[in-house]
Amino acid sequence: MESYLWLIPLIPFIGFLINGLGRKVLSNNLVGFIGSAAVLTSFVLSLVVFFNVPTGADAEPIIVKYFDIINLPSIKIPFAFQIDGLTSLFLLIITGVGFLIHLYSTAYMSEDKGFGKFFAYLNLFIFFMLLLVMGNNFFIMFIGWEGVGLCSFLLIGFWYTNPDYVKAAKKAFIMNRIGDVGFLLAMFWIFNEFGTLEYEVVFAQLSDSTKAIASGIIVGITLLLFLAATGKSAQLPLFTWLPDAMAGPTPVSALIHAATMVTAGIFMITRCNELFQMAPFTLEVIQYVGIITAFITATIAMQQNDIKKVLAYSTVSQLGLMFAAIGSGAYIAAVFHVMTHAFFKALLFLGAGSVIHGMHHEQDMTKMGGLKKYMPITHLTMLIGCLAISGIPGLSGFFSKDEMLLGMFISNPIIYGIGFVVSVMTAFYMFRLYAMTFLGDLRDKEAHPHESPAPMTIPLIILAVLSVFAGYIGIPALFMQDGHKLQTFLSGVVNLGEAHHISHSTEWIMMIALFACVIGAIFFAIKKYSGATDGEPTGIAKFFANKWYIDEVYDGAIVKPIVEIGDVLKKYVENAGIAALVGGIGIFSARASERVRSLQNGNVGFYILMIIVGVTLGIGIFFIDYFIK
Repeated sequence: MESYLWLIPLIPFIGFLINGLGRKVLSNNLVGFIGSAAVLTSFVLSLVVFFNVPTGADAEPIIVKYFDIINLPSIKIPFAFQIDGLTSLFLLIITGVGFLIHLYSTAYMSEDKGFGKFFAYLNLFIFFMLLLVMGNNFFIMFIGWEGVGLCSFLLIGFWYTNPDYVKAAKKAFIMNRIGDVGFLLAMFWIFNEFGTLEYEVVFAQLSDSTKAIASGIIVGITLLLFLAATGKSAQLPLFTWLPDAMAGPTPVSALIHAATMVTAGIFMITRCNELFQMAPFTLEVIQYVGIITAFITATIAMQQNDIKKVLAYSTVSQLGLMFAAIGSGAYIAAVFHVMTHAFFKALLFLGAGSVIHGMHHEQDMTKMGGLKKYMPITHLTMLIGCLAISGIPGLSGFFSKDEMLLGMFISNPIIYGIGFVVSVMTAFYMFRLYAMTFLGDLRDKEAHPHESPAPMTIPLIILAVLSVFAGYIGIPALFMQDGHKLQTFLSGVVNLGEAHHISHSTEWIMMIALFACVIGAIFFAIKKYSGATDGEPTGIAKFFANKWYIDEVYDGAIVKPIVEIGDVLKKYVENAGIAALVGGIGIFSARASERVRSLQNGNVGFYILMIIVGVTLGIGIFFIDYFIK
């Protein structure tokens, strides 16, 4: 396995180089084939890794070192990969879902003039995401972390002729950089305290009785890492970039903002679970930030009419639930939901793209309706996605969401209560989307919707199948003893700690209560929105529709004051100060040179006089200095 690990990230990078350099020469068919084949090859290699990686509580990770990025007496950072259960699972998600999105894009982007550039960016994103999850130290993770942020900027602003799309790309870039400062400071602090950035060495020192690390230091490091996660995984207060990121092409929304990049924060915290377990305060912060984010964005999703915006706020809400689970100590439940969410949310985003394609680039759900008979494959697959994310028993979302809520219940019943409400709201806004889009009659009579071509519907079918069956790798003990295969698979990475037992009757009550409320929310949404849409929102609905005015608060409290300070500095410091100083030096030099130049008048007698004066002064200074000494 060690002999081909390096090929997994390298092949997509080669695809990026070929498509990037040959984007104006290669045909669209060849570009699509190269980009898709590169990711498919990495997926096949990732499958081999998955079936050969050591698993179990006593499993040791496979570490392969290639060369040293930095090799100094004071610091040594190797370019090395660490392969364990967590890495192999994320490899499959990134390359598997990534390939399906590449295949989908061959049809969705077929008429775009930037087809070759688009596939080059997608391949580059896959490369950086693979580096992020494969590295054996924080430095390589940081390279991937920054790389996916760059690719996100390029892809969100892909249609750069639209000023609003460029603004959305800049917003994403800046808000991610705020979080990335936290990552950078955490790395410096880790190296200062542990003398290394390699995961194994750092985590080994945590349990070393001879090296006591102050709890305040651990809290500081973990809070900085969580700040990084709030940026990349769109949590309060850095979540507003992700809904605006819907400006990018729909495959971008599916790949970056549903299945891979936004889950980087979950991966990073799970990778560092030994560090976070020593900081209960940080876990509590994560728990509350996650659940508040989940609730706020769920309320916003209930009032959005743009089909992609509903899914965007849904993504932030689901990520909030994952962070609440992590804060409750349910790391495996969060990773489980990362996997199932990748399938059904990628399905929903690609399904939304299919709807937009069939409706000739229309995204407003108030102009849709009745698409069930025009787009049967898209309808059926999106229905499965809506059922899965709502947590209907038997589908993948049921298993992972139930496990997260159980972890919250054991840790903090208040967090569980909010999570319960968020789960019911999820069912409501997803079936509001479903009813407004597919049920009733077509509202725009001139739309002429049509089903999407096979390269777009085949990925939908595959993701729909995964959305149904992927949850069966984590069957709870309530239904099957030793049925949670994912828990066994990741036990070498995540310390399961002491088992917390609650009675089966309590679990049944929790499941049945949630199921009953979810079914009620679904039927209410279908009944209300099958033939009608919301009028102009008022009261609390208007507050939710305007996204809690969070963007307005940020603009008023942060953006506008900074711009105004910049204007003042430009006027009084840059123009009147710096520019005047620089200009003054130039003017002084010019005038001084004019005075000196006037001495060069061509009069030989004047030159001889100046020589005599200069010699006399020199001799006079010499004798004065001699007699003084």
